[in-house]
Amino acid sequence: MSIKEHKILGDHRGKLVALEAGIDIPFEIKRIFYIFGTQVGVPRGQHSHHAIQQYLIAVNGSCKVTLDNGKVKQTYELNHPSKGLFQDALIWGEMHDFSEDCLLLVLASEHYDEADYIRDYDEFKKIVNA
Repeated sequence: MSIKEHKILGDHRGKLVALEAGIDIPFEIKRIFYIFGTQVGVPRGQHSHHAIQQYLIAVNGSCKVTLDNGKVKQTYELNHPSKGLFQDALIWGEMHDFSEDCLLLVLASEHYDEADYIRDYDEFKKIVNA
């Protein structure tokens, strides 16, 4: 798990970051959502997935993402639209410390499936440490 820096293209007209599934994003994208208008001090996420993989990009503003594999927690700062963070399946994730203008884009490997979510941290720990 680490932040990936994507190439910024552009000229005097503006900048562009191009991302391709299977090349820049390590999966085929089946779902896209974004988080904005967050409240100060209120984290998002706080769950894991059995199979779904995600790729997170703060296209505006900034936030921190803490990823936890059940043994080690690491916090990353997303603060530029050229930076992305891969969150694999069976990794607990929490997004926090959102700037007021944060727009967090999330690309997902699968369509929404409530059965894929692990929302209880103790259950997550049992699964990953089994």
